[in-house]
Amino acid sequence: MTPLSTGDPESIGGYTLLGRLGAGGMGVVFLGVSASGRQVAVKLVHGPHAQEEEFRTRFRQEIAAARKVSGAFTAPVVDADPDAERPWMATLYVPGLNLAEVVKRDGPLSQRELRALGLGLTEALRDIHRAGLVHRDLKPGNVLMTEDGPRVIDFGISRASDNQTLTTTGRMIGTPPFMSPEQLASPRDVTPASDVFSLGSLLVFAAVGTGPFDADSPYITGYQVAFGTPDLGGVPEALLEIVERCLDKDPAARPELADVQRMLQALPETDATGSPRTGQSARPRRRPAGPASRSSATGSAGAATGTGTGRGRGKRRRARMLLTGLGAALAVTGLVFGVTVFASRPDTTTAENAASAATAHAASLPDGWRPWQRQMRYAVKGVPLDYNTTGCVTEGTALFCGGTGFTAARIDAASGRILWRTGTRPQGVQPIGVRDGVVFTYEAPDDRTRRVVALDAGTGHRRWQRDINTAEPAILYDGGLLTMSPDASSFVAYGPSGKELWRAPSLDEYCTTAVLGGAPYALCSVASEPGQAPADLMKLGPGSLTETATLPKKAEALGAVGGQPLFLAPQTAKDVYESGYERPYNALLRVSSETGQVRRIPLAHPLTGAATLVGGVVYFVRSDGTVTAVSADSGKQLWQKVTDMESLSAPAVSTAYKRVYFANRFGRLLALDSRTGAEVWRTSALDDPGDKTESYPPRVLLVKDAIVAMAGDTAFSRSPDGTK
Repeated sequence: MTPLSTGDPESIGGYTLLGRLGAGGMGVVFLGVSASGRQVAVKLVHGPHAQEEEFRTRFRQEIAAARKVSGAFTAPVVDADPDAERPWMATLYVPGLNLAEVVKRDGPLSQRELRALGLGLTEALRDIHRAGLVHRDLKPGNVLMTEDGPRVIDFGISRASDNQTLTTTGRMIGTPPFMSPEQLASPRDVTPASDVFSLGSLLVFAAVGTGPFDADSPYITGYQVAFGTPDLGGVPEALLEIVERCLDKDPAARPELADVQRMLQALPETDATGSPRTGQSARPRRRPAGPASRSSATGSAGAATGTGTGRGRGKRRRARMLLTGLGAALAVTGLVFGVTVFASRPDTTTAENAASAATAHAASLPDGWRPWQRQMRYAVKGVPLDYNTTGCVTEGTALFCGGTGFTAARIDAASGRILWRTGTRPQGVQPIGVRDGVVFTYEAPDDRTRRVVALDAGTGHRRWQRDINTAEPAILYDGGLLTMSPDASSFVAYGPSGKELWRAPSLDEYCTTAVLGGAPYALCSVASEPGQAPADLMKLGPGSLTETATLPKKAEALGAVGGQPLFLAPQTAKDVYESGYERPYNALLRVSSETGQVRRIPLAHPLTGAATLVGGVVYFVRSDGTVTAVSADSGKQLWQKVTDMESLSAPAVSTAYKRVYFANRFGRLLALDSRTGAEVWRTSALDDPGDKTESYPPRVLLVKDAIVAMAGDTAFSRSPDGTK
């Protein structure tokens, strides 16, 4: 649980809120307590969703679905108001970790624990199905592990078996590693047998620490679910028949829940009997790089229907043809595969590429540099200040990083050795920046106070601190550090010594700090949240706030080109609340810093993805690994590359090597030719990037020519040619 944030209500529906249990795209879940002392989990819908009648209808359906289920292994609804200004629902609070957290902390479950888990889940699913529902998202994160057995939660995407649903075309509903084949192909037509398939996958996860279809990409995972033979290595022998039957591709061939329950009851209640199929202890397995590393990629046609396990090399073409069919079948769900990537993509990691780079430029590395890897996590107690944006900043060859369990650390860029570390509050935040021997970072001494702290770069000792606004970022600009006052009444600039350089008044509306081309700006809007109304670009200076230009809703700041601020113009400003949605942009907006005139530079076609401006080029990086380079001057597309490497970082560009470097969540590195987009090399994932890979976005930067990246809470460094 984390403390309430600024703007959170203190109570909902008569329940006093104690803190946040979690948050997502649809709403926030709080821990609440009734007047009698009963603890509840209160789900509060985000404000914009409350204005959509379709979303309110969905929320009413979720409440109705949860109220239909009242078994011992589910969390019952105790109160709700779907017609409130912001709809909410309260369920009985169930203390305990979810299954994913338990396995991550303690490892796979014992055979006795697996038996108890399976029996509890079959009873929960029985109650859900008796209520005429299909859960559709049975996964480790939705199973709470309590002292008296598992509890199934989250009926947000459950649906009635009579097919009355609001599911829309183009949206994937579910979590790929635990979805059934029919759920991928036709989400409207699932039956209770789909939950049985998910149960089989979940039991495998609990037994060995990974799912039977896990891969680095949800697209590859979806392929394995639909056509692959499940990886059951490490599953205890006594459990094998149960999971094999549950994971049959044919829904009609899967056992009924009553049959699953009888088979589980027949399992030994002790841990002394049975052994994994492999003859080794059950432990997590390395995830495959793609379909070719699974037996399904070379399997017979029978493997695609769950009726065979052939491994003949001569059947590889058949598997590729099936992949093409899967791409068509899944188009309606939004889980579409890059067929050409898997079917014919050549291996571009060649010795010739590395050699040409090495001969073209002698690497300039920190003195004594060698490859290194360092875990940036320390066990400390306390409420975390967690911005989920950990990473590193650099000045010259000095490297300063954030991580888990501390405020900031200086790392020797040559060896990875920690030179100093400061801060005792659990913290997951990248330092603000470093300049002139001073490292700037955040600190929160309590739940209502936030400070910027200046540290001596050489020693880590505190030089000075200033209270700042809890919501708006502090940003380095050419003349100092731009902040907003704690009460949001003014913008305040500080120098390296902590001296206040100037102060400018804010407006009586939503304003945020911005630095474009090294100059301080404010973006102000009459809306209460960013992106909900056109924004005024204001130039900041001592005592002044000067309106420069007006920008459309949802415009994204990129930086500046030739001293002129540059923004992205959205094709549509409509609010879309769908998992995985990426807003399309169809133009660049260049603002004259002298006249305020806005010049629109159309793009050849709309582009999506996270955009980063580096060296006069805007790089669009999509979640599926597609990278598009566009000229910031003309809007012309320079190149586009489908990399098949998901969850890429923002780019780091080497002008000496003519390379664009990326990292992903699992510690893979990717190098593209900055002139053509051709892949030059890539690396394997890290063996153990830590448990923050899903929370922290990956980062990559250059220290001289050395690549320094962060995946999860692990920092590491590699050479610019990728060979070591």
